[in-house]
Amino acid sequence: MSAPSSASEGAKNAEVKKIAVLLRTAGDAPILKKKRWQVLPSKKVEFIGGFLRNALRCEPSESIFLYVNQAFGPAPDREIGSLYEWFGGDGKLVLDYAKNQAWG
Repeated sequence: MSAPSSASEGAKNAEVKKIAVLLRTAGDAPILKKKRWQVLPSKKVEFIGGFLRNALRCEPSESIFLYVNQAFGPAPDREIGSLYEWFGGDGKLVLDYAKNQAWG
């Protein structure tokens, strides 16, 4: 594998490595205007949780629950890339979010 020949080619390679994450609401959580995000595979689930807390303007006492394919809550230290390998499909990883525990 050779090094990229230009900065723009390097930017394209970095873009290809990102994973499409589809964030869907569950329960009483507000709906995001933009539902699909590109996330680096090395980011952790806690990164997505923090992003959601900011985007939804949660109070410090409020919780955000994340679920993979409406099935289970991944550990906060789990990498998005490993979740995508196991549970991703159609070029995306589906994560559901809620303010109250919805499943499992």
